[in-house]
Amino acid sequence: MPPAKRRVGVIGVGFGAQVYVPAFQSEGWDVVAICSRNRDKAAKAAAAAGIPNVHADPMELIARADIDAVAIAAPPRAHHPLSTAALAAGKHVLCEKPFAMDAKEAAAMRDAAVRSGRTAMVGHEFRHTPQRAYIKALLDEGYIGKFQLCTIELFLDRYVTAKPRPFTWLALEAEGGGLLGALGSHYIDGLRHWFGEVASVSGRLANLRPEVTDAATGSIVRAETDDAFLFTLEFVRGGIATMISSFAATPSRGAKVAVMGERGTLIAEQPGPNPMEDGVVVASRDGAPLQTLPTPARYTPFRDDRDPRLMAFRLLVREFTRGIEQKISPAPNFEDGLRCQEVLDAVRASSQSGKTVKLR
Repeated sequence: MPPAKRRVGVIGVGFGAQVYVPAFQSEGWDVVAICSRNRDKAAKAAAAAGIPNVHADPMELIARADIDAVAIAAPPRAHHPLSTAALAAGKHVLCEKPFAMDAKEAAAMRDAAVRSGRTAMVGHEFRHTPQRAYIKALLDEGYIGKFQLCTIELFLDRYVTAKPRPFTWLALEAEGGGLLGALGSHYIDGLRHWFGEVASVSGRLANLRPEVTDAATGSIVRAETDDAFLFTLEFVRGGIATMISSFAATPSRGAKVAVMGERGTLIAEQPGPNPMEDGVVVASRDGAPLQTLPTPARYTPFRDDRDPRLMAFRLLVREFTRGIEQKISPAPNFEDGLRCQEVLDAVRASSQSGKTVKLR
């Protein structure tokens, strides 16, 4: 007899409804309930996805006896209280990034996960995109020799609009907004995955296009958070990585990642903020011309045309399911969330002080 379907409740109807819900459903989970502070939005998302139960209070969802796991896709300010409450209720947890508001919260979340014995993971699905996974394998097999330098550039024009963009939680420090957390966290997690722990951090945050439109009043107000950042990381095992990014650049130029070692270089490009399902790796070794490396089929086990983010996220859900079955927390787990949060905090501290921050 096949095992009963695992059951999950999803908190958040933005990315939660767009990606979390279809990913869990496609991987054999029963999405029992969905929650939003706006009940009408939750009801609309539930109707579209065939979800039977709607909540406006996340604690009510967490308290349900008919769910095994809670997926948290709410803004970062809610991650600590919701994660710790879900773990205390005996639920497994998949929590969206950025993981927490600061490293103190992140450490408490990690400790709560350890005490609970439940599977606890972070939504860093970029690890499962073909480009990123293939680069990791090439690095592990020594394709470029000893790692020396990684550069990342990400320039998009999302905030270059005829009228100031709409005001959302991303503009508020108290909600954990800002580009560094929203996208920088993904790239920091990827850099740690490739090169190990970070020894020191320097960085700078900027707000290049601060004007936003308050939908309620139509007035123009200023965003509190960054729309551009740069950082430099030095790694415990050696090597340096730099990243510069802005959503206020024009024209949009997408992203370029270059990883350089003593024997060669790996390059990955993409037109938007997220790595693509069909992204390729361009490489050179021992002075040979750059060439495209055919991406092994195992890194693209299936396609999901509903949303370009779904394949990678479904692979993350598979790891979450495996973790529950094996009573472990596969990476990226809450320990990874803490380590990433330490780097985010260090970038902000460095931007304020103008000094390099030592982590290890």
